[in-house]
Amino acid sequence: MTRTIISIPEDDKKWLESYGRRHEISSAEVVRRAIREFRQKKPEKSLAAVLRETAGTWTSIKGDSRDYIDAMRKEWERQT
Repeated sequence: MTRTIISIPEDDKKWLESYGRRHEISSAEVVRRAIREFRQKKPEKSLAAVLRETAGTWTSIKGDSRDYIDAMRKEWERQT
């Protein structure tokens, strides 16, 4: 295992120590578990990936999207 020095704000350090005491584990083990959990999460999708996945989802709307949005905004203005 490799040792690493990190700098964290004082209030985070206090929380880390308190959490470790409550769960009867070292601060280092809290950090190791947090890193492990963070790495297992799915990475956030890039904008390009989201655009590829959602391309064509408004196929039921005919015409120019700008015209559609402008019409929606006009409806909102009439309601206020």
